[in-house]
Amino acid sequence: MKSFSKVIDDKYMGSVKVGPKGQIVIPKEARDMFGIEPGDTLLLLADKERGIAIPQKKDYDQLFKNLFSLEHGVPKEK
Repeated sequence: MKSFSKVIDDKYMGSVKVGPKGQIVIPKEARDMFGIEPGDTLLLLADKERGIAIPQKKDYDQLFKNLFSLEHGVPKEK
């Protein structure tokens, strides 16, 4: 099966193949669209019914800080 990709406005759709080690390559068009650079950390969020999402970690850094500060009774940073 041949891979495909399509960019329309600010949306991207493409196919990737899972390699023998379970790795995928994020297509260049998607990396460029989201500013993903070598060495960036991405999160893997998975739900059996809803699928897989791979957002950038930096998009969730403040959320994690807030969650952990509330959990440990530490006041949030302003």
